[in-house]
Amino acid sequence: MKNTFYITTPIFYVNDKPHIGHAYTTVACDVLARFMRLAGREVMFLTGTDEHGQKVEKSAEKAGVQPKQFVDGVSQAFRDLAKEMNLSSDDFIRTTDARHIKGAQALWIKMQEKGQIYLGSYPGWYAVRDEAFYQESELVDGKAPTGAEVEWVEEPSYFFKLSEYQDKLLAFYDANPGFIMPESRRNEVISFVKGGLKDLSISRTTFKWGIPVPGDSEHIMYVWLDALANYMTALGYGQEDDTKYKKFWPADLHMVGKDIIRFHAVYWPAFLMAADLPLPKRVFAHGWWTVEGEKISKSLGNAIVPADLIETYGLDQTRYFLMREVPFGSDGNFSRERIAIVINSELANNFGNLIQRTLSMVHKNCGGVVPDPQGVQKDELDMAFLQKIQVTDALTPENIAKRYYDCKFNDILADIMAIASEANIYIDTKAPWKQKKIDEKLMNATLYHLVEAIRCITIMIQPFMPGSAARILTAIGYSEEQATKGILFFELAPEYAIKPGTEIAVPQPFFPRIENVS
Repeated sequence: MKNTFYITTPIFYVNDKPHIGHAYTTVACDVLARFMRLAGREVMFLTGTDEHGQKVEKSAEKAGVQPKQFVDGVSQAFRDLAKEMNLSSDDFIRTTDARHIKGAQALWIKMQEKGQIYLGSYPGWYAVRDEAFYQESELVDGKAPTGAEVEWVEEPSYFFKLSEYQDKLLAFYDANPGFIMPESRRNEVISFVKGGLKDLSISRTTFKWGIPVPGDSEHIMYVWLDALANYMTALGYGQEDDTKYKKFWPADLHMVGKDIIRFHAVYWPAFLMAADLPLPKRVFAHGWWTVEGEKISKSLGNAIVPADLIETYGLDQTRYFLMREVPFGSDGNFSRERIAIVINSELANNFGNLIQRTLSMVHKNCGGVVPDPQGVQKDELDMAFLQKIQVTDALTPENIAKRYYDCKFNDILADIMAIASEANIYIDTKAPWKQKKIDEKLMNATLYHLVEAIRCITIMIQPFMPGSAARILTAIGYSEEQATKGILFFELAPEYAIKPGTEIAVPQPFFPRIENVS
Protein backbone atom coordinates (compact mmCIF):
# COMPACT_ATOMS: atom_id res chain seq x y z
CA MET A 1 0.00 0.00 0.00
CA LYS A 2 1.28 3.47 -0.93
CA ASN A 3 2.25 5.16 2.32
CA THR A 4 1.81 8.73 1.09
CA PHE A 5 -1.27 10.94 1.36
CA TYR A 6 -1.79 14.06 -0.76
CA ILE A 7 -4.61 16.41 0.20
CA THR A 8 -5.52 19.82 -1.23
CA THR A 9 -7.79 22.71 -0.39
CA PRO A 10 -9.23 24.58 -3.35
CA ILE A 11 -6.98 27.51 -4.15
CA PHE A 12 -8.93 30.49 -2.88
CA TYR A 13 -9.92 33.28 -5.22
CA VAL A 14 -8.33 36.58 -4.26
CA ASN A 15 -11.22 38.95 -4.85
CA ASP A 16 -12.21 38.89 -1.18
CA LYS A 17 -10.84 38.40 2.33
CA PRO A 18 -10.96 35.05 4.19
CA HIS A 19 -14.16 34.24 6.10
CA ILE A 20 -15.67 31.29 7.97
CA GLY A 21 -16.20 29.31 4.76
CA HIS A 22 -12.50 29.41 3.95
CA ALA A 23 -11.64 28.46 7.52
CA TYR A 24 -14.05 25.50 7.33
CA THR A 25 -12.40 24.03 4.25
CA THR A 26 -8.86 24.50 5.49
CA VAL A 27 -9.51 23.10 8.96
CA ALA A 28 -11.15 20.00 7.47
CA CYS A 29 -8.06 19.41 5.32
CA ASP A 30 -5.79 20.06 8.29
CA VAL A 31 -7.66 17.52 10.42
CA LEU A 32 -7.20 14.89 7.70
CA ALA A 33 -3.56 15.77 7.14
CA ARG A 34 -2.77 15.62 10.86
CA PHE A 35 -4.58 12.32 11.30
CA MET A 36 -2.78 10.71 8.37
CA ARG A 37 0.60 11.81 9.75
CA LEU A 38 -0.29 10.40 13.17
CA ALA A 39 -1.40 7.18 11.47
CA GLY A 40 2.09 6.87 9.98
CA ARG A 41 1.54 8.22 6.47
CA GLU A 42 3.86 10.69 4.70
CA VAL A 43 1.60 13.65 3.98
CA MET A 44 1.60 16.47 1.46
CA PHE A 45 -0.97 19.14 2.35
CA LEU A 46 -1.39 21.96 -0.17
CA THR A 47 -3.28 25.22 -0.05
CA GLY A 48 -2.93 28.50 -1.94
CA THR A 49 -4.54 31.26 -3.97
CA ASP A 50 -6.08 31.56 -7.44
CA GLU A 51 -4.96 34.96 -8.75
CA HIS A 52 -5.83 35.28 -12.44
CA GLY A 53 -8.99 36.10 -14.36
CA GLN A 54 -11.24 38.93 -15.40
CA LYS A 55 -12.77 39.28 -11.94
CA VAL A 56 -9.36 39.96 -10.39
CA GLU A 57 -8.43 42.37 -13.16
CA LYS A 58 -11.63 44.34 -12.55
CA SER A 59 -11.19 44.27 -8.75
CA ALA A 60 -7.63 45.61 -9.12
CA GLU A 61 -8.84 48.33 -11.49
CA LYS A 62 -11.53 49.31 -8.98
CA ALA A 63 -8.91 49.48 -6.22
CA GLY A 64 -6.69 51.65 -8.41
CA VAL A 65 -3.71 49.30 -8.38
CA GLN A 66 -1.99 46.89 -10.75
CA PRO A 67 -3.32 43.28 -10.64
CA LYS A 68 -0.06 41.88 -9.21
CA GLN A 69 -0.03 44.44 -6.40
CA PHE A 70 -3.68 43.65 -5.67
CA VAL A 71 -3.21 39.87 -5.52
CA ASP A 72 -0.05 40.15 -3.39
CA GLY A 73 -2.07 41.81 -0.64
CA VAL A 74 -5.02 39.45 -0.68
CA SER A 75 -2.89 36.33 -1.03
CA GLN A 76 -1.07 37.33 2.15
CA ALA A 77 -4.41 37.38 3.98
CA PHE A 78 -4.84 33.68 3.15
CA ARG A 79 -1.30 32.93 4.35
CA ASP A 80 -2.25 34.68 7.57
CA LEU A 81 -5.37 32.51 7.82
CA ALA A 82 -3.17 29.42 7.71
CA LYS A 83 -1.25 30.71 10.73
CA GLU A 84 -4.38 31.86 12.58
CA MET A 85 -6.06 28.44 12.22
CA ASN A 86 -2.84 26.53 13.09
CA LEU A 87 -2.74 24.70 9.77
CA SER A 88 -0.03 22.14 9.14
CA SER A 89 0.10 22.82 5.39
CA ASP A 90 3.30 21.85 3.59
CA ASP A 91 3.13 24.30 0.69
CA PHE A 92 1.30 27.40 -0.49
CA ILE A 93 0.86 27.72 -4.24
CA ARG A 94 0.04 30.95 -6.08
CA THR A 95 -1.06 30.90 -9.70
CA THR A 96 1.25 33.88 -10.27
CA ASP A 97 4.26 31.76 -9.21
CA ALA A 98 6.74 31.08 -12.02
CA ARG A 99 6.63 27.36 -11.19
CA HIS A 100 2.87 27.31 -11.66
CA ILE A 101 2.90 29.23 -14.93
CA LYS A 102 5.49 26.85 -16.38
CA GLY A 103 3.58 23.76 -15.23
CA ALA A 104 0.18 25.01 -16.43
CA GLN A 105 1.63 25.73 -19.86
CA ALA A 106 3.17 22.24 -19.90
CA LEU A 107 -0.29 20.75 -19.29
CA TRP A 108 -1.73 22.82 -22.16
CA ILE A 109 1.04 21.62 -24.50
CA LYS A 110 0.43 17.99 -23.49
CA MET A 111 -3.31 18.29 -24.22
CA GLN A 112 -2.58 20.05 -27.50
CA GLU A 113 -0.08 17.38 -28.57
CA LYS A 114 -2.79 14.78 -27.95
CA GLY A 115 -5.04 16.63 -30.40
CA GLN A 116 -7.56 17.71 -27.73
CA ILE A 117 -7.39 21.48 -28.32
CA TYR A 118 -8.46 23.41 -31.43
CA LEU A 119 -8.88 27.08 -32.40
CA GLY A 120 -12.35 28.46 -33.07
CA SER A 121 -14.54 31.34 -31.94
CA TYR A 122 -16.83 31.56 -28.92
CA PRO A 123 -20.23 33.21 -28.73
CA GLY A 124 -21.97 32.69 -25.38
CA TRP A 125 -22.92 33.84 -21.91
CA TYR A 126 -20.09 34.45 -19.44
CA ALA A 127 -20.33 35.23 -15.72
CA VAL A 128 -17.34 37.25 -14.56
CA ARG A 129 -18.11 36.50 -10.89
CA ASP A 130 -18.03 32.74 -11.48
CA GLU A 131 -15.36 32.87 -14.21
CA ALA A 132 -17.60 30.40 -16.03
CA PHE A 133 -19.51 30.04 -19.29
CA TYR A 134 -23.17 29.05 -19.25
CA GLN A 135 -25.53 27.73 -21.90
CA GLU A 136 -28.75 29.58 -22.67
CA SER A 137 -30.74 26.71 -21.14
CA GLU A 138 -28.89 27.11 -17.83
CA LEU A 139 -29.83 30.76 -17.30
CA VAL A 140 -32.46 31.61 -14.68
CA ASP A 141 -34.24 34.92 -15.19
CA GLY A 142 -31.38 36.09 -17.37
CA LYS A 143 -28.71 35.23 -14.81
CA ALA A 144 -26.34 32.33 -14.13
CA PRO A 145 -27.71 29.49 -11.94
CA THR A 146 -25.58 30.98 -9.13
CA GLY A 147 -27.36 34.33 -9.46
CA ALA A 148 -24.32 36.00 -11.05
CA GLU A 149 -24.79 38.56 -13.82
CA VAL A 150 -23.86 37.25 -17.28
CA GLU A 151 -22.62 39.05 -20.38
CA TRP A 152 -22.63 37.98 -24.01
CA VAL A 153 -19.10 37.22 -25.22
CA GLU A 154 -17.96 36.80 -28.79
CA GLU A 155 -14.24 36.29 -29.32
CA PRO A 156 -11.66 33.93 -30.85
CA SER A 157 -11.06 31.01 -28.52
CA TYR A 158 -9.25 27.76 -28.18
CA PHE A 159 -11.56 24.88 -27.33
CA PHE A 160 -11.08 21.67 -25.42
CA LYS A 161 -12.88 18.64 -26.88
CA LEU A 162 -14.96 18.07 -23.73
CA SER A 163 -17.80 16.55 -25.78
CA GLU A 164 -15.65 13.48 -26.44
CA TYR A 165 -15.40 12.69 -22.71
CA GLN A 166 -19.04 12.15 -21.75
CA ASP A 167 -18.96 8.34 -21.97
CA LYS A 168 -15.40 8.16 -20.60
CA LEU A 169 -16.37 10.19 -17.54
CA LEU A 170 -19.54 8.19 -16.89
CA ALA A 171 -17.55 4.95 -17.18
CA PHE A 172 -14.97 6.35 -14.74
CA TYR A 173 -17.66 7.37 -12.21
CA ASP A 174 -19.18 3.90 -12.48
CA ALA A 175 -15.83 2.17 -11.94
CA ASN A 176 -14.91 4.52 -9.07
CA PRO A 177 -18.06 5.07 -6.98
CA GLY A 178 -16.10 6.86 -4.25
CA PHE A 179 -14.58 9.43 -6.61
CA ILE A 180 -17.24 12.06 -5.86
CA MET A 181 -18.47 12.53 -2.30
CA PRO A 182 -20.97 12.92 -0.75
CA GLU A 183 -23.55 10.90 -2.67
CA SER A 184 -25.77 13.93 -3.35
CA ARG A 185 -22.96 15.68 -5.21
CA ARG A 186 -22.13 12.50 -7.14
CA ASN A 187 -25.72 12.27 -8.35
CA GLU A 188 -25.66 15.94 -9.33
CA VAL A 189 -22.48 15.53 -11.40
CA ILE A 190 -23.66 12.37 -13.13
CA SER A 191 -26.94 14.06 -14.04
CA PHE A 192 -25.02 17.02 -15.49
CA VAL A 193 -22.75 14.81 -17.61
CA LYS A 194 -25.64 12.66 -18.85
CA GLY A 195 -27.33 15.88 -19.97
CA GLY A 196 -24.62 16.22 -22.61
CA LEU A 197 -21.22 17.91 -22.73
CA LYS A 198 -20.21 20.57 -25.22
CA ASP A 199 -16.68 21.54 -26.13
CA LEU A 200 -15.26 23.99 -23.61
CA SER A 201 -13.79 27.40 -24.39
CA ILE A 202 -10.38 27.45 -22.69
CA SER A 203 -8.86 30.77 -23.73
CA ARG A 204 -9.75 34.48 -23.66
CA THR A 205 -8.58 37.48 -25.68
CA THR A 206 -10.65 40.34 -24.22
CA PHE A 207 -8.42 40.81 -21.15
CA LYS A 208 -4.79 40.09 -20.35
CA TRP A 209 -4.50 39.10 -16.66
CA GLY A 210 -3.68 35.43 -16.99
CA ILE A 211 -1.20 32.85 -18.27
CA PRO A 212 -0.34 33.27 -21.97
CA VAL A 213 -1.33 30.35 -24.19
CA PRO A 214 1.86 28.59 -25.35
CA GLY A 215 2.64 29.69 -28.91
CA ASP A 216 -0.14 32.28 -29.09
CA SER A 217 0.32 35.23 -26.75
CA GLU A 218 -2.86 36.90 -28.03
CA HIS A 219 -4.75 34.38 -25.85
CA ILE A 220 -4.62 33.73 -22.13
CA MET A 221 -5.58 30.40 -20.58
CA TYR A 222 -9.10 29.99 -19.21
CA VAL A 223 -8.80 30.68 -15.50
CA TRP A 224 -10.18 27.27 -14.50
CA LEU A 225 -7.68 25.33 -16.61
CA ASP A 226 -4.99 27.54 -15.12
CA ALA A 227 -6.28 27.11 -11.55
CA LEU A 228 -6.92 23.36 -11.59
CA ALA A 229 -3.37 22.71 -12.77
CA ASN A 230 -2.10 23.98 -9.39
CA TYR A 231 -2.62 20.58 -7.81
CA MET A 232 0.18 19.23 -10.02
CA THR A 233 2.34 22.32 -10.54
CA ALA A 234 2.87 22.63 -6.77
CA LEU A 235 4.47 19.18 -6.93
CA GLY A 236 6.82 20.16 -9.77
CA TYR A 237 4.80 18.96 -12.77
CA GLY A 238 6.31 20.34 -16.00
CA GLN A 239 9.55 21.34 -14.26
CA GLU A 240 13.05 19.91 -14.07
CA ASP A 241 12.60 18.66 -10.52
CA ASP A 242 9.36 16.66 -10.47
CA THR A 243 10.37 14.38 -7.58
CA LYS A 244 7.34 15.36 -5.49
CA TYR A 245 5.02 14.89 -8.46
CA LYS A 246 6.24 11.33 -8.96
CA LYS A 247 5.95 10.67 -5.23
CA PHE A 248 2.54 12.16 -4.39
CA TRP A 249 0.47 12.32 -7.58
CA PRO A 250 -2.35 11.39 -8.02
CA ALA A 251 -3.96 13.34 -5.18
CA ASP A 252 -5.78 11.28 -2.58
CA LEU A 253 -8.34 14.01 -1.91
CA HIS A 254 -9.36 17.36 -3.37
CA MET A 255 -11.51 19.21 -0.83
CA VAL A 256 -13.83 21.79 -2.44
CA GLY A 257 -17.01 23.74 -1.84
CA LYS A 258 -20.14 22.38 -3.49
CA ASP A 259 -20.31 25.39 -5.84
CA ILE A 260 -17.16 24.28 -7.70
CA ILE A 261 -17.80 20.54 -7.87
CA ARG A 262 -18.42 20.65 -11.65
CA PHE A 263 -14.96 22.05 -12.36
CA HIS A 264 -13.26 19.42 -10.20
CA ALA A 265 -15.37 16.37 -11.03
CA VAL A 266 -16.02 17.01 -14.76
CA TYR A 267 -13.49 19.39 -16.31
CA TRP A 268 -10.44 18.39 -14.25
CA PRO A 269 -10.65 14.62 -14.83
CA ALA A 270 -11.38 15.26 -18.52
CA PHE A 271 -8.28 17.48 -18.83
CA LEU A 272 -6.19 14.77 -17.17
CA MET A 273 -7.65 12.05 -19.39
CA ALA A 274 -6.81 14.22 -22.40
CA ALA A 275 -3.21 14.56 -21.23
CA ASP A 276 -3.03 10.84 -20.40
CA LEU A 277 -2.27 11.60 -16.74
CA PRO A 278 -3.51 9.81 -13.57
CA LEU A 279 -6.78 11.09 -12.07
CA PRO A 280 -7.21 12.10 -8.41
CA LYS A 281 -8.76 9.47 -6.18
CA ARG A 282 -11.52 11.55 -4.61
CA VAL A 283 -13.23 14.92 -4.75
CA PHE A 284 -15.25 15.83 -1.66
CA ALA A 285 -17.64 18.77 -1.89
CA HIS A 286 -18.67 20.24 1.45
CA GLY A 287 -21.67 22.43 2.17
CA TRP A 288 -22.05 26.15 2.82
CA TRP A 289 -22.38 28.07 6.06
CA THR A 290 -25.02 30.62 6.86
CA VAL A 291 -24.66 33.08 9.75
CA GLU A 292 -27.52 33.34 12.23
CA GLY A 293 -29.75 31.86 9.52
CA GLU A 294 -28.72 34.40 6.84
CA LYS A 295 -26.65 33.75 3.73
CA ILE A 296 -23.17 35.27 3.97
CA SER A 297 -23.09 38.34 1.73
CA LYS A 298 -21.24 41.62 1.33
CA SER A 299 -24.50 43.56 1.28
CA LEU A 300 -25.49 42.20 4.71
CA GLY A 301 -21.95 42.63 6.01
CA ASN A 302 -22.34 39.42 8.01
CA ALA A 303 -19.16 37.58 7.03
CA ILE A 304 -17.56 35.98 10.09
CA VAL A 305 -13.85 36.75 10.34
CA PRO A 306 -11.95 33.72 11.74
CA ALA A 307 -9.71 35.93 13.89
CA ASP A 308 -12.79 37.25 15.71
CA LEU A 309 -13.98 33.71 16.50
CA ILE A 310 -10.55 32.76 17.80
CA GLU A 311 -10.40 35.81 20.04
CA THR A 312 -13.89 35.17 21.45
CA TYR A 313 -14.00 31.38 21.76
CA GLY A 314 -10.42 30.14 21.41
CA LEU A 315 -8.62 28.60 18.43
CA ASP A 316 -9.21 24.92 19.16
CA GLN A 317 -12.75 25.53 20.36
CA THR A 318 -13.48 27.17 16.99
CA ARG A 319 -11.86 24.30 15.09
CA TYR A 320 -13.87 21.82 17.17
CA PHE A 321 -17.19 23.56 16.51
CA LEU A 322 -16.62 23.78 12.74
CA MET A 323 -15.98 20.03 12.54
CA ARG A 324 -18.60 18.99 15.10
CA GLU A 325 -21.69 21.02 14.26
CA VAL A 326 -22.94 19.39 11.03
CA PRO A 327 -22.26 16.24 9.01
CA PHE A 328 -19.48 17.21 6.63
CA GLY A 329 -21.00 17.70 3.20
CA SER A 330 -24.21 19.24 4.52
CA ASP A 331 -24.90 22.95 4.94
CA GLY A 332 -24.40 24.47 8.38
CA ASN A 333 -25.50 27.52 10.31
CA PHE A 334 -23.23 29.51 12.58
CA SER A 335 -24.82 31.07 15.62
CA ARG A 336 -23.09 32.50 18.67
CA GLU A 337 -25.58 30.79 20.95
CA ARG A 338 -24.90 27.42 19.36
CA ILE A 339 -21.09 27.61 19.49
CA ALA A 340 -21.29 28.53 23.19
CA ILE A 341 -23.60 25.57 23.88
CA VAL A 342 -21.28 23.13 22.10
CA ILE A 343 -18.15 24.43 23.83
CA ASN A 344 -19.78 24.41 27.26
CA SER A 345 -21.51 21.05 27.05
CA GLU A 346 -18.89 18.99 25.24
CA LEU A 347 -15.55 20.61 26.02
CA ALA A 348 -15.97 22.44 29.33
CA ASN A 349 -18.55 20.26 31.13
CA ASN A 350 -17.54 16.91 29.65
CA PHE A 351 -13.91 16.52 28.57
CA GLY A 352 -12.57 19.50 30.52
CA ASN A 353 -14.43 18.41 33.64
CA LEU A 354 -12.99 14.90 33.31
CA ILE A 355 -9.45 16.27 33.18
CA GLN A 356 -10.00 18.68 36.07
CA ARG A 357 -11.62 16.09 38.37
CA THR A 358 -9.10 13.36 37.65
CA LEU A 359 -5.91 15.39 37.89
CA SER A 360 -7.15 17.21 41.01
CA MET A 361 -7.74 13.86 42.74
CA VAL A 362 -4.29 12.60 41.65
CA HIS A 363 -2.70 15.69 43.16
CA LYS A 364 -4.75 15.57 46.32
CA ASN A 365 -4.40 11.85 46.99
CA CYS A 366 -1.34 10.57 45.11
CA GLY A 367 1.30 13.26 45.49
CA GLY A 368 0.90 14.47 41.91
CA VAL A 369 2.08 11.24 40.27
CA VAL A 370 0.16 8.54 38.40
CA PRO A 371 -0.75 5.87 40.97
CA ASP A 372 0.07 2.17 40.58
CA PRO A 373 -2.97 0.01 39.74
CA GLN A 374 -1.21 -3.22 40.77
CA GLY A 375 -2.73 -5.39 43.47
CA VAL A 376 -6.33 -4.80 42.30
CA GLN A 377 -8.18 -7.29 40.11
CA LYS A 378 -10.00 -5.53 37.25
CA ASP A 379 -13.75 -5.99 37.48
CA GLU A 380 -16.21 -6.04 34.55
CA LEU A 381 -16.66 -2.27 34.65
CA ASP A 382 -12.89 -1.72 34.47
CA MET A 383 -12.51 -4.14 31.56
CA ALA A 384 -15.39 -2.62 29.58
CA PHE A 385 -14.10 0.88 30.21
CA LEU A 386 -10.51 0.13 29.14
CA GLN A 387 -11.73 -1.66 26.03
CA LYS A 388 -13.51 1.52 24.91
CA ILE A 389 -10.48 3.77 25.29
CA GLN A 390 -7.65 1.61 23.99
CA VAL A 391 -7.06 0.08 20.56
CA THR A 392 -9.12 -3.00 19.81
CA ASP A 393 -9.83 -4.75 16.50
CA ALA A 394 -12.57 -2.19 15.83
CA LEU A 395 -10.42 0.80 16.80
CA THR A 396 -7.32 0.37 14.66
CA PRO A 397 -5.65 3.20 12.75
CA GLU A 398 -6.77 1.51 9.52
CA ASN A 399 -10.43 1.44 10.52
CA ILE A 400 -10.28 4.94 11.93
CA ALA A 401 -8.57 6.09 8.70
CA LYS A 402 -11.58 5.09 6.59
CA ARG A 403 -13.87 7.26 8.69
CA TYR A 404 -11.49 10.17 8.32
CA TYR A 405 -11.13 9.62 4.55
CA ASP A 406 -14.94 9.59 4.31
CA CYS A 407 -14.91 12.93 6.20
CA LYS A 408 -17.11 11.67 9.06
CA PHE A 409 -15.70 14.37 11.31
CA ASN A 410 -18.76 15.06 13.42
CA ASP A 411 -19.33 11.32 13.99
CA ILE A 412 -15.70 10.85 15.06
CA LEU A 413 -15.97 13.73 17.52
CA ALA A 414 -19.29 12.45 18.84
CA ASP A 415 -17.67 9.08 19.54
CA ILE A 416 -14.67 10.69 21.26
CA MET A 417 -16.95 12.78 23.47
CA ALA A 418 -18.99 9.67 24.23
CA ILE A 419 -15.83 8.11 25.67
CA ALA A 420 -15.31 11.21 27.82
CA SER A 421 -18.92 10.85 29.01
CA GLU A 422 -18.25 7.19 29.86
CA ALA A 423 -15.21 8.26 31.84
CA ASN A 424 -17.27 10.74 33.85
CA ILE A 425 -19.84 8.01 34.55
CA TYR A 426 -16.97 5.71 35.53
CA ILE A 427 -15.76 8.26 38.11
CA ASP A 428 -19.21 8.62 39.61
CA THR A 429 -19.80 4.86 39.68
CA LYS A 430 -16.41 3.97 41.15
CA ALA A 431 -16.41 6.99 43.50
CA PRO A 432 -12.64 7.02 44.23
CA TRP A 433 -13.23 9.40 47.17
CA LYS A 434 -15.20 6.59 48.80
CA GLN A 435 -12.74 3.89 47.71
CA LYS A 436 -9.98 5.74 49.55
CA LYS A 437 -11.79 5.12 52.84
CA ILE A 438 -12.15 1.40 52.06
CA ASP A 439 -8.82 0.59 50.38
CA GLU A 440 -6.43 3.07 48.80
CA LYS A 441 -5.41 0.44 46.25
CA LEU A 442 -8.94 0.55 44.81
CA MET A 443 -8.73 4.33 44.51
CA ASN A 444 -5.29 4.10 42.90
CA ALA A 445 -6.52 1.65 40.26
CA THR A 446 -9.53 3.82 39.43
CA LEU A 447 -7.46 6.99 39.13
CA TYR A 448 -4.88 5.16 37.00
CA HIS A 449 -7.58 4.05 34.56
CA LEU A 450 -8.95 7.59 34.42
CA VAL A 451 -5.55 9.12 33.59
CA GLU A 452 -5.15 6.47 30.90
CA ALA A 453 -8.58 7.45 29.55
CA ILE A 454 -7.48 11.09 29.36
CA ARG A 455 -4.32 10.01 27.52
CA CYS A 456 -6.27 8.01 24.93
CA ILE A 457 -9.00 10.60 24.40
CA THR A 458 -6.34 13.27 23.93
CA ILE A 459 -4.46 11.18 21.36
CA MET A 460 -7.73 10.71 19.47
CA ILE A 461 -8.58 14.40 19.48
CA GLN A 462 -5.14 15.66 18.35
CA PRO A 463 -6.08 16.23 14.68
CA PHE A 464 -8.98 18.48 15.67
CA MET A 465 -7.43 20.43 18.56
CA PRO A 466 -3.64 20.10 18.21
CA GLY A 467 -2.72 22.96 20.54
CA SER A 468 -5.03 21.89 23.38
CA ALA A 469 -4.05 18.24 22.92
CA ALA A 470 -0.36 19.13 23.24
CA ARG A 471 -1.02 21.04 26.48
CA ILE A 472 -3.02 18.14 27.95
CA LEU A 473 -0.40 15.57 26.93
CA THR A 474 2.30 17.71 28.52
CA ALA A 475 0.21 17.92 31.69
CA ILE A 476 0.08 14.13 31.98
CA GLY A 477 3.79 13.57 31.56
CA TYR A 478 4.79 13.72 27.90
CA SER A 479 7.66 16.04 27.04
CA GLU A 480 6.76 19.28 25.32
CA GLU A 481 8.65 18.09 22.22
CA GLN A 482 6.70 14.80 22.09
CA ALA A 483 3.37 16.50 22.66
CA THR A 484 3.94 19.19 20.04
CA LYS A 485 5.10 16.68 17.44
CA GLY A 486 2.08 14.51 18.20
CA ILE A 487 1.57 11.02 19.61
CA LEU A 488 1.04 8.40 16.90
CA PHE A 489 -2.29 6.60 16.89
CA PHE A 490 -0.77 3.15 17.37
CA GLU A 491 0.17 4.33 20.87
CA LEU A 492 -3.47 3.92 21.85
CA ALA A 493 -2.54 0.26 22.34
CA PRO A 494 -2.35 -1.04 25.95
CA GLU A 495 1.43 -1.59 25.76
CA TYR A 496 1.87 2.19 25.51
CA ALA A 497 -0.34 2.91 28.53
CA ILE A 498 0.79 5.60 30.92
CA LYS A 499 3.37 4.43 33.44
CA PRO A 500 2.75 4.56 37.20
CA GLY A 501 4.94 7.20 38.84
CA THR A 502 4.62 9.65 35.92
CA GLU A 503 4.48 13.21 37.23
CA ILE A 504 1.21 15.05 36.62
CA ALA A 505 0.97 18.83 36.32
CA VAL A 506 -1.25 20.88 38.58
CA PRO A 507 -4.64 20.88 36.80
CA GLN A 508 -5.81 23.95 34.95
CA PRO A 509 -9.04 24.71 33.12
CA PHE A 510 -8.23 23.66 29.53
CA PHE A 511 -11.66 24.59 28.19
CA PRO A 512 -13.16 27.56 30.10
CA ARG A 513 -16.92 27.97 29.92
CA ILE A 514 -18.36 30.61 27.62
CA GLU A 515 -20.49 32.71 29.93
CA ASN A 516 -21.81 35.29 27.48
CA VAL A 517 -23.72 33.42 24.77
CA SER A 518 -25.23 36.47 23.02
